Amino acid sequence: MDRELEEIRRATAHRPYPLPPLPWIMTQTWNDLLFAHWPVLPSSLRPLVPSALELDTIEGRAWVGIVPFGITDAVLRGLALPRALSAFPELNVRTYVVLGGRPGVYFFSLDAGSPPAVAGARLGYRLPYYRARMEVEERDRWVLYRSLRTHSGAQRARLSAAYRPTGEVFQPDPGTLDHWLTERYCLYTTDRAGRVYRADIHHLPWPLQRAEAEIRANTMAEASGIELPSTRPLLHFAKRHRVLVWPLLRVTHSP
Repeated sequence: MDRELEEIRRATAHRPYPLPPLPWIMTQTWNDLLFAHWPVLPSSLRPLVPSALELDTIEGRAWVGIVPFGITDAVLRGLALPRALSAFPELNVRTYVVLGGRPGVYFFSLDAGSPPAVAGARLGYRLPYYRARMEVEERDRWVLYRSLRTHSGAQRARLSAAYRPTGEVFQPDPGTLDHWLTERYCLYTTDRAGRVYRADIHHLPWPLQRAEAEIRANTMAEASGIELPSTRPLLHFAKRHRVLVWPLLRVTHSP
């Protein structure tokens, strides 16, 4: 294990619950990530989230996030991956849920610029991944991000945006909205029978920056049946973050 991964693995005091007892199976590096969040009424999301999962809210509001970023250095434990599986753009639409006291992320969709990665994630993690034509470039400190969903049979969705950091790096304090939105250490999904699955992740606390964005086209949430408010989103940027990923396991009881 390299030094950075060992540092990440050993740093656990910030986690809301212990690391899983099983070994992690993958590491990824997330680059030029934008958190764009909008507050929504919980009642508008409740029909779209499996009934087995409780919506997580703060001050009576649920939140929807649209998160574009790039993945690099994806490696299965002890096994290097071909470039099509190790480096590609990704874009997710998400909200926040809790089960058995463990807060996590629920994904409405995940678009990726790598067909092999989409196929692998659909099979291995039961997630709604979709193929997309994606272009990402950096110009004068702006990240220019364009995505058009091309997955056969899926609702078309697109994002065209430019974003950049505007402030110094900070780590949000527990109890703040910034912390609540970003410090999540698992994802939840369900199968057709309604059974719940969880995959844990681990990383150091998020190195966030305030951000600005010019969003020229955005139908990502709409494609999942979500109506975003007309208010400006709350924006955070992270330049680079390395994460450890655990396998997807069925949740048979509350922890």
